[in-house]
Amino acid sequence: MATERSTAFSRRRFALLVMVGVYPVITALLYVIFPLTDGWTIWQRTLVVAPVMVVVMIWGLIPGVQRLFRGFLNPAQ
Repeated sequence: MATERSTAFSRRRFALLVMVGVYPVITALLYVIFPLTDGWTIWQRTLVVAPVMVVVMIWGLIPGVQRLFRGFLNPAQ
């Protein structure tokens, strides 16, 4: 009879890794978007940046973090 190791998902570690991934993505987006939207108000720029950031996070960043750091995020108890 095989015993299963129980794991506990670490929200703190996940939040840290997502922050490390989000920072360069949002910074790059701002460098690209701001020159293209010169003269726009901040809410208009945010209206462009937010959907792009959501798509990047949902279909790229978060699945990548979960796959690459599975062992770090789910340490054995």
